[in-house]
Amino acid sequence: MNYIIRGKVFVYGANIDTDQIYPGRYLDLTDPEIIAQHAMEGADSSFIKEVNAGDIIIADTNFGCGSSREHAAVALKTLGVGAILADSFGRIFYRNAINLGLPLLICPGIAAIVKRGDRVNVNISTGEAINDTTGLRVQAQPFSNYVMRILENGGIKSMIKNNL
Repeated sequence: MNYIIRGKVFVYGANIDTDQIYPGRYLDLTDPEIIAQHAMEGADSSFIKEVNAGDIIIADTNFGCGSSREHAAVALKTLGVGAILADSFGRIFYRNAINLGLPLLICPGIAAIVKRGDRVNVNISTGEAINDTTGLRVQAQPFSNYVMRILENGGIKSMIKNNL
């Protein structure tokens, strides 16, 4: 199955932590739609006004480091972020996002070939990322078959439910 995501990119630097992705002052919220309205609030106040479903976040190293709050991944997934590509991720954030069905691709060098607003095409199945604005390409680490099954089912809960 070819699983393609196309969207406008938002580019961030290194060490964007979960408190920047979803500030701790909102941890008492439980409705995913309301949670989503605070996505990236600590890193980029214009993000929520500019992002559209299917858009892609690009980051340098260690995106999602910090606390284990699942709200950070819930906010981005509910908002409709299509994928996140970075040199590396905080491990807990990575698993939270994958388990929710949000593709996070480890893609060394991706931040160097894009700028905010570029259009990027990502083949989730193969890991190939193409900057449609410039034509430059990079290769992300491909997912294991198990992770692909999670993503294709829309998250781990759906995968388990679909396989009962």
